Amino acid sequence: MTQPGTAGNPLRVAIIGAGPTGFYTAEHLLKQTNLSVEIDLFDRVPTPFGLVRAGVAPDHLKIKTVTAVFDKTATHPHVRFYGNVEIGKHLTVDELKMHYHQIVYTTGAQTDRRMDIPGEDLAGSHPATDFVAWYNGHPDYRDLQFDLSQEAAAVVGIGNVAIDVARILCRTPDELLKSDIADYALEALRHSRVRTVYVLGRRGPVQAAFSNPEIKEVGEMADVDVIVPPAEVTLDPLSQAELDRNNDRTLFRKVEILQEYGRHEPTGKSRRLIFRFLVSPTALEGDETGHVKTMRLAHNKLVATDTGTLRPKATGETEEIPVGLVFRSVGYRGVPVPGVPFKESWGVILNQKGRVLNPETQQPQVGEYTAGWIKRGPNGVIGTNKPDAVETVMCMLEDLAHGQTLTPARPDVAALADLVEARQPDYFSYVDWQRLNEMELRRGQEQGRPRVKFTSVAEMLAALGRA
Repeated sequence: MTQPGTAGNPLRVAIIGAGPTGFYTAEHLLKQTNLSVEIDLFDRVPTPFGLVRAGVAPDHLKIKTVTAVFDKTATHPHVRFYGNVEIGKHLTVDELKMHYHQIVYTTGAQTDRRMDIPGEDLAGSHPATDFVAWYNGHPDYRDLQFDLSQEAAAVVGIGNVAIDVARILCRTPDELLKSDIADYALEALRHSRVRTVYVLGRRGPVQAAFSNPEIKEVGEMADVDVIVPPAEVTLDPLSQAELDRNNDRTLFRKVEILQEYGRHEPTGKSRRLIFRFLVSPTALEGDETGHVKTMRLAHNKLVATDTGTLRPKATGETEEIPVGLVFRSVGYRGVPVPGVPFKESWGVILNQKGRVLNPETQQPQVGEYTAGWIKRGPNGVIGTNKPDAVETVMCMLEDLAHGQTLTPARPDVAALADLVEARQPDYFSYVDWQRLNEMELRRGQEQGRPRVKFTSVAEMLAALGRA
C-alpha cells in the first residue's frame, strides 16, 4: 500500500468538533498542495460553527461573518460534515481508528469553573455559559429557566463573556430585536425586571480581561447608566507600575475608559450597570425558599507574588449586596472525550504541542491530535485558535512524513458514511445545514431580524421534512 496522502491512498482525517478550531485545522490541511486528503468533521449538535453560533453574543453579528470562510472549507469536495453525531455515544474512538489515519479533537471548553463558595448551588445561581448557550438557542440549553423577575443580578468575572452577559441583561427589547438572539430568550428578556447589574472583578482595572471595544460598547447602550466607583479605578502603586512597565497603549486606554466612567454622574436611565473592582464573592445567602438573596463580598488589595504577578488579598473589610440572580464567569474547562487521555487538573486533553500523549509513557499516541481550547485551555479570541490549529497540523504532517499514522482497516469514505447512517440515521449533512440556514434567514427577514434560529433537534428535523 502506498503511503497515505497520495491520490490513490488519500490521508483520511477525522476532526471531532466543528467549531472555529476544527475549521482552521481542516483549512490548513487543504492548503497543502502536495497532499491528497479526505476530511470528516463531526459535531455533537446538528449545526456547524461551534461557539460562533452558540457562544458569540447575538448582538455581535459582525464577528459571526467569519462563517463565510468556514463555509468555503465545508463545501470543499474533500470535506464532509456529520452533525448530531456524538463520539462516545454513536461512534467510539476505537471505531474511528478503523476508518482514519489521523484524528484531531477540537471540542473546546464546555463547562464553567466553580467559585467554590457557600451557597453557590442556590436557586438563581448559574454558570454564565448556561445563560449564553440559552440565549443563543443551543439545543441542549433551550429549556433552562432563569428568574428574570429579580431586580438585581451579579456577574462574577471580568472577561468578555461576563461583559456579554451583563450587556444582554441590560439591552432594551428594541436593541435585542436587531440581534439573532433565540426568540424564546427575546420574549423572556422583554419581560425582565432586572434593573441593576453588577460586574465583579477580584483584581483591579489594569488586570481586567475584557477588550476595549467591549467596555466601550456598554457606554453606548440605549437605556443604561454605567457606574464605576472612582476609588476602585484609582490605581494603587503596584498597578501603576505594571501599567508603566507594559507601556501598552491599549491597556492605557482601557484604564482611561474605566476612569471616565468613574467621573460620570447617573442620568436617570432605567437600568444601572455597576462595575466593581477588588472584590471577591465569599458566600451567597438564600431566602426561605432557597433562592439567592444576597452576596457577601470581601474587599481586596493587590500584592506582588515572588514572580512579580499581582494577586488579590483580602483586607478584612466586607460588604453585602442584594442580588437575586448570579452568573459565574470565572473560567472554563474542557470535558473529557471518552477514550482520550485527559489532564483533569487543567481540564485539557493530555498533549504536547497538539500530539495526544499516553498517560503512562508520556509518549505521543500514534495518529491522535488536539487543537484549540481543549488543547491549551480557554484563552484568546476566535482568531487565536488559527495559529494553534496550524501548530497541530505541522505535527500531523511531520508524523505523516515519518510514516507514523494509524493503519485503518476501512479507510474509504463510503464505509464511514454507512456506519454513521446505521448508528445515527438522524445525522445532519452540510447540505442539511445550508437548507436550515436559508430557512432561518428567511424567518428573520419576515420579522425584520437578522435570523430566527431553530433551537431544537426535533424542530430542525421537522423543518427538513425528516420528523
